Amino acid sequence: MSEPMTHPAERPALLVLIPLQPAARAALARHFELIEHPEGPGPALWERLGERAQQLRLVLSNGSTGLDAASQQRLPALGLIASFGAGYEGIDVAAARARGIAVTHTPGANHATVADHALALMLGLARGLLPLDAAVRQGRWHSARAARPTLNGARLGLVGLGHIGAAIARRAEAFEMEVLYHTRQPRPEHTRWRHEPDLMALARAADYLVLACPGGPATRHLADRALLQALGPQGYLINVARGSVLDTPALIEALAADEIAGAGLDVLEDEPAVPPALAADPRVLLTPHMAGRSPQAQQAQVENVLANLQAFLAGQALLTPVPG
Repeated sequence: MSEPMTHPAERPALLVLIPLQPAARAALARHFELIEHPEGPGPALWERLGERAQQLRLVLSNGSTGLDAASQQRLPALGLIASFGAGYEGIDVAAARARGIAVTHTPGANHATVADHALALMLGLARGLLPLDAAVRQGRWHSARAARPTLNGARLGLVGLGHIGAAIARRAEAFEMEVLYHTRQPRPEHTRWRHEPDLMALARAADYLVLACPGGPATRHLADRALLQALGPQGYLINVARGSVLDTPALIEALAADEIAGAGLDVLEDEPAVPPALAADPRVLLTPHMAGRSPQAQQAQVENVLANLQAFLAGQALLTPVPG
């Protein structure tokens, strides 16, 4: 049975700064008056809101769109910034806390879906599924049957071992892959996977290097030309983290120089813009920042966001506040 819809007059306003899928929009609209501005903060938003900006208490954003300190200042009544996703790197959390504004996110809601997608990118690249599909359709059956690498027995290097990284590692074990990971400190709860404190050493050891770390200034261009060269001409790079983690010009240069075997990218630095060099390269597998999107994951994220919003309005403890 569906929840009863809150009476329109009782619905608090929720400023939505990100695109919403229809199911998510419908679920949130049952309880909130949605003010949707998926272009994110900017002059057009403030002009549209006018005096109403003075009363808005609730904002829904995500890690990519964020909400910087200047934008927060334009919302003097702001009480809660909810991030639709685990990431919150674009939200100025320090500025929010200085004003007593709560910040929440949805950790773990889509980690299984992202992990599935990461494995799909790895398999698609290694087995050459897109070029092989094209070859068969073009009648090049016999000429396309060259041997391709696979995941079985290969070495996986994970940059980051949060919910997503651990889920990728568990799936990789089913392929009998050896799992290594790089984090600032070893994770004692994951003793069966080897911690590698040196990121360059991780890249040198890996057949598949998966970026599964948070975004933000601390990890910007963590995957640079030197790291790609360490991965080597037989190695594949997968990015399901944030576009900013990978130095895009460095990747283009590394591919042009045959310094890596290929790349699977769900995120890009300047998305949705795709560099022509990447779009034209058959060694690159691209998806439109949707690794975490499945009906189950989106429902879990919406339920988490709703729980945080409703707890805030009721003066109760938040379900998943941003740590720190």
